[in-house]
This record gives sequence, C-alpha cells and structure tokens, in this order.
Amino acid sequence: MEYNEEELQAWRENHKTQFTASQFDDVSRKLAEAEQLALDEPEMAEMAEEEIKGYLEQQQGLFEEMQRITEAAKVEDEKPYGVVLEVRAGAGGDEAALFAEELAQMYLQYADKQGWPTMVESESRSSSGGYKEGIFEILGNKVYDDLRFETGVHRVQRIPVTEKAGRIHTSTASVAILPLRKKPTIDISMSDIEMEFSRSGGAGGQNVNKVETAVRLVHKPTGIEVRSQSERSQLKNREKAMSILVAKLEAAHEEEQAMKHAAERKNQIGTGDRSEKIRTYNYPQNRITDHRIKVSWHNIEGIVTNGQLQPVVEALKAFSRGEGVEGSEE
Repeated sequence: MEYNEEELQAWRENHKTQFTASQFDDVSRKLAEAEQLALDEPEMAEMAEEEIKGYLEQQQGLFEEMQRITEAAKVEDEKPYGVVLEVRAGAGGDEAALFAEELAQMYLQYADKQGWPTMVESESRSSSGGYKEGIFEILGNKVYDDLRFETGVHRVQRIPVTEKAGRIHTSTASVAILPLRKKPTIDISMSDIEMEFSRSGGAGGQNVNKVETAVRLVHKPTGIEVRSQSERSQLKNREKAMSILVAKLEAAHEEEQAMKHAAERKNQIGTGDRSEKIRTYNYPQNRITDHRIKVSWHNIEGIVTNGQLQPVVEALKAFSRGEGVEGSEE
C-alpha cells in the first residue's frame, strides 16, 4: 500500500503524532530492507516474505493509529471550551434592564456551582442599575452542552417595585450563548476587520488605565462589533476580542443554517434565533415555563435568584435526546 508522503510529513511535525510517525518510519525502513533482501538473495525470499507481511501489517496499524489521533484532535479542537454569554434588555424599560441583570446573575451563579471560571467582558448599565447589555465569558468543557438552549427571548411577568397601582408588567430580555472553539469553523479575512484601541473604563466612566488597552473590533461585512477590556494588556484584549468576534460570526452562520433546515430537525428546541420567545418567568404564579418543550417549574427564587438551573438544563437536554422531561406540563 502506498501512503501519502505529504500527510506523513504533517504527522511527523505534529507533536501528537510524532512518536507514532517515528515508529512508522522505522517499520518502513525495515520493510524496505526485507524487500531488498528478497530481491538480492532469492534463497532468503521465503523468510523475507514472512517479515514483509508482518511489516506491512505494522505499517497499516500505525497509519490507522495516526489517522485516529488526528481525527480525535480535530473533534477536540471543534468542541467548545467555553462560551460567551450575552444578555440584553428588551422591551420594558428599566424593568427589562433589571430582569436582564437577574438572568445574567442566574447563569453566573449556575456556573459557580459547576466550578466554571467566569469573567466580565463588558457591562452597559441603565439608569436603574440593571443591564442594557452584559457580556461574560464562562469557561469549561461542559458549559456549551448545558447552556446551548438558553439562546432566545426570555419574558418576565411581575409587579415592578415602582408600580403603585399593583399592575403586572411584561418585560423581556434576550440571551445569546456563543461557543468558544480552539479552531474556528469559518474563515475570516483580517482585511475585513477594523480595529480600534482606547483606555479601559472603570466605574462611573473613569479611566482606570493610562494606556490604551481596551480593544474594539468591527467585522465590516456584517457590522458585528465586539469590545474587550477585561485584560490588562492590549495584546490579550485583542486576542479575546478576536475569539468573541469569531464566536459571534460562527453563531450567526449556524443560526442561518439551522433556520434553513429547521423542518428537517428532530426534537427541535428552537432555531437558536435570538428573536424567538423561549421562556416566561411568571412571578405572581411562581412559575417558569419553557414554551419549546411545554414544561413548567414552580421555583422562581431557587432557579433565578440562586442559580439552581439544573432541572431546566436537564429537561432541555433530555428533550433534545428524544427522552421524557421532568417538570409539570404547561
């Protein structure tokens, strides 16, 4: 069997396959010697043939092992190592901003219970103190699996603190879960990216750095922009901003593809579309309802205030696998 020399050379240079590639080369040398012996000394041909057969089998086994290692590394590179969590206030003014911050804290508390590191990337607050927008990074191999179905519009129904007539108001906030991957699934041209630097801002808009460490990136073809100021160095903020931008572009592409093929998907839990209303938090009735799977939970304080999101997470994952879900029917 002939092997692709270009592929073999790549494996020789890859630290994950270098050792196996060296074994392959060693067997290949022994094979060549045995084949030459069979040609030079016909009386040794029969014995050489047995050696040749063994070397060929070893070659094939080592080649398949390098293929397996490469494929496993590819899967690992494509697997999210964390997510970017984006929470934005929707309709409802100050109440929507307060709800957006409560959702962000719900996810961050859940992450803390799982032992996942979190970091604030950027915050934009309303006059009420809630979030106009909050962007966070949550790291962990299982983060995306747990939170992937949280993307969409979340609706809250309750009596705001400022409501004097006791009327129930309805407000919304949108959530986006963007996977972070070691290797991007799409190609991005650097010529399509506009980069700006500025000083990182502290509380109240005060500058906390005397150098321009904050980074803002704009993807010109789509208009998508990101900002990172959580790190102290411009280089690290640039790298982080780039990873967030890639995550946003990948999510937009995946959302587009999912919507195209939505009718073909089994056990579909939405399309990942941020405009899709996925869940209602009804405070007067102490009820959270996920409209995609038509299941409710009666523990708003535990889930929202204390980050006890596990029952919701497990129900959505079970539904995606085609299994029954726990909770009361809507």
